[in-house]
Amino acid sequence: MYVYDEYDRQMLAERVAQFRNQTDRYLAGELEEGEFLPLRLQNGLYVQRFAPMLRICVPYGMMRSEQIRRLARITRDYDKGYAHFTTRQNVQLNWPAVEDVPDILAELAEVEMHANQTSGNCIRNTTTDQFAAAQSDEIIDPRPYCEIIRQWSTFHPEFAFLPRKFKVAVNASRNVDRAAVQVHDIGLEMLYNEHGELGFCVHVGGGLGRTPMVGPVIREFLPEKDLLTYLEAILRVYNRYGRRDNKYKARIKILVKALTPEGFAEKVEAEWSQTKNSPTRLTQDAVDHIKSHFTEPGYADLQDDPQELVSARADSKGFDNWVRRNVNSHKKPGYSIVTLTMKKTGVPPGDISDRQLEQIADLADRYSFGEARVTHQQNVVFADVRQDRLLELWEALKPLGFATANLNMLTDMICCPGGDYCSLANAKSIPVAEAIQRRFDNQDYVYDLGEIDLNISGCMNACGHHHVGHIGVLGVDKKGQEFYQISLGGSSERDASIGKILGPSFAREEMPDVIQKILDVYVETRTEEEPFLDTYRRIGISPFKERVYA
Repeated sequence: MYVYDEYDRQMLAERVAQFRNQTDRYLAGELEEGEFLPLRLQNGLYVQRFAPMLRICVPYGMMRSEQIRRLARITRDYDKGYAHFTTRQNVQLNWPAVEDVPDILAELAEVEMHANQTSGNCIRNTTTDQFAAAQSDEIIDPRPYCEIIRQWSTFHPEFAFLPRKFKVAVNASRNVDRAAVQVHDIGLEMLYNEHGELGFCVHVGGGLGRTPMVGPVIREFLPEKDLLTYLEAILRVYNRYGRRDNKYKARIKILVKALTPEGFAEKVEAEWSQTKNSPTRLTQDAVDHIKSHFTEPGYADLQDDPQELVSARADSKGFDNWVRRNVNSHKKPGYSIVTLTMKKTGVPPGDISDRQLEQIADLADRYSFGEARVTHQQNVVFADVRQDRLLELWEALKPLGFATANLNMLTDMICCPGGDYCSLANAKSIPVAEAIQRRFDNQDYVYDLGEIDLNISGCMNACGHHHVGHIGVLGVDKKGQEFYQISLGGSSERDASIGKILGPSFAREEMPDVIQKILDVYVETRTEEEPFLDTYRRIGISPFKERVYA
């Protein structure tokens, strides 16, 4: 992963010093709340329902073990002893004191971490597939391109105050999209054209929130070296024509819809034609320099499926289930990709204690070359685990609560913090997640259902990505009471779609029964081995609606 040079370190140190001065002035009464607001937001500091919240950036989801240990210490010394992994591959602290934030940022800077542009109307953390560089079906490692975008977008003066927040994702897998590129402001699919040239298929105008949309393609092929100049053209068109008079209509997706994808693309091409050969255009030396930071770890010469792994799976159903569900194939023989699911029943999805962070760091050192990755499903990945050590790792994960064999299953749900923390939420999310997990605790039943994305958001801002869940849950306010609306048929993958609302909302205590009725319709009507989403698309929403509201 990228290692900071002296320029990076100096820039980060100056930013910390700048915010320390701003915070001191605010606490001394020299800055009004309205003046401090944009300053704290661009340094990741929110004010939540009960306390401030600090969002820490994890570029493309990757962390070294020393960074994880520093996060553990910070959560222990400055917070209440736990942190939260977000759907943007970031980390949140839910209880820091405002006066402590400069000290937290200074500690993060010592291990090449920061909170720059994790909030505010700017370009946020660029994300990618959590299996990047380890999966076998990859076009090319996308992480260097995420890093290029990160360096270009960080402190970019032209794009520091956009009409609204802005999110970019990159995917390089041939067969799947774990980066959800079609529901981002800009989504980049890496590919080779018919001449064997590397480039990007560019989606613009996707997103969730109040007006969920799947981003259309505005350019089928963008040459590799033109990445930044074309992104600049997109952002300049957005800056020029995006709505600033109404924050609910300010996202780029509203502009793309208003102009039509074709009309928006024409404006981008016109802008780009004037700047495509500017100094921002990438050179091979620049690309190679960034790529040099993303070298392969010291893989051993191994063979797939060693006999001890085969025997261990035969001897233990629990281990075999975990390998089936939580272990993915790797590009290198004898290695596997392992996902640690953060969805133990009774623990809010994505939450992790300071002690667990330290244990993950220790395990990363022992089993995955000292690196771990945060996923947008709020889990953690060890990307490079030897197959002959999988049993040993599984045994180590069990007492930590990270060996639940439910990856991509119903109980591996995405869930925002909701009304327990967020001042924007209409309803609590965490109690609904726990009630569903407890209701569906029969592992064999969950396995029989197959892969189902259940996503829960506490408000229309959709931090829980409910719009693209196969089953989506949205907290709504009805005359001061918390209710929950269901949507069905969403997807964030290659077949991206926005779920359709089932009907009137439900009280919290009804939710497990409602989910059960939806699943009953699926089980009764599916064909052999037909996934939930395929069944829904075949039979439509009516059978589910009839059962639930009967």
